[in-house]
Amino acid sequence: MKAVCFETVSWERRYLRRVLEPVGLTTQFVPEPLGEQNLRTARNASILCIFIYSAITPSLLRQLPQLRFIATRSTGFDHIALDACRKRRVVVSNVPSYGENTVAEHTFALILSLSRNIHKAYVKTIKGDFSLEGLEGFDLKGKTIGVLGAGHIGFHVIKMARGFGMNVLAHDVRRNVFLSEVLDFRYVSFEELLRHSDILSLHLPYMPATHHLINRETFRKMKRGVLLINTARGALVDTDALVWALDEGIVAGAGLDVLEGEELVKEERQLLSRSFPKEKLATALKNHILLHRENVVITPHIAFDSKEALQRILETTAANIAGFMKASPVNLIVGNPARS
Repeated sequence: MKAVCFETVSWERRYLRRVLEPVGLTTQFVPEPLGEQNLRTARNASILCIFIYSAITPSLLRQLPQLRFIATRSTGFDHIALDACRKRRVVVSNVPSYGENTVAEHTFALILSLSRNIHKAYVKTIKGDFSLEGLEGFDLKGKTIGVLGAGHIGFHVIKMARGFGMNVLAHDVRRNVFLSEVLDFRYVSFEELLRHSDILSLHLPYMPATHHLINRETFRKMKRGVLLINTARGALVDTDALVWALDEGIVAGAGLDVLEGEELVKEERQLLSRSFPKEKLATALKNHILLHRENVVITPHIAFDSKEALQRILETTAANIAGFMKASPVNLIVGNPARS
């Protein structure tokens, strides 16, 4: 059985080869994401091991007749056409938990960069300017952070916020009353979260229901001067609306580890395609506007990217593949219809 692993670097290849080949898999590794340009590499694969920039579309699935299993090295799975996988009886597993503390720590790295103007101070000092002008920050203690999505990552953000002496509000479709009492935070409605948060941090999955959840209408309901932090998925936020909210002063600053259409920023050659959708071009241009704003801190989707978290991702992925090989798949997003 052949497995092809995309978006891999050398140490990941060494680990996966060492773990997977003894269980009877022939492994092949590709550094780039899976796409039409390198699809031939995967044509005879039974197993695909991918990351978030490999878009598994219905069209692509039709060209992979041998495919039986997809292991995504991520918690999110919006890059995979799940309905098409079900129809094709392709099993899909993810990594449901690997970096709760890792992403939460990066969330606070973005918050502190904005609250203490660390990014501005760095740029000034490397130019030899040690003046304090424009660098006055503010304390986190006593401020209210709104956590939109109080799952595994959200709870770690809440614990860290309480350590800073912050007031914490949370909104989630599921409520853990016990933890809210232990950690001393309050669940509130979405509207109340928007009205009272000095800092709003997003920790939701991306799906049709959360597409552009943060838009002009929601920005208008926010407390003026709010900081927006997004370490979840870029398309939770309407980019055009964010630029507008920054211009209007509704949002005082934004810390973004993810961008809507971030793959276009990474691969700008796509912009030259004649078939490139105009709406995506507009989003790409708005992202470039954000990149040059002093009150916006952007990191290249690295909230998950710690040594420990990456090791946990690979360990879980290897276990997912081994489970499929043993006909006992784990961490399923899409199961085998024959077994259900």
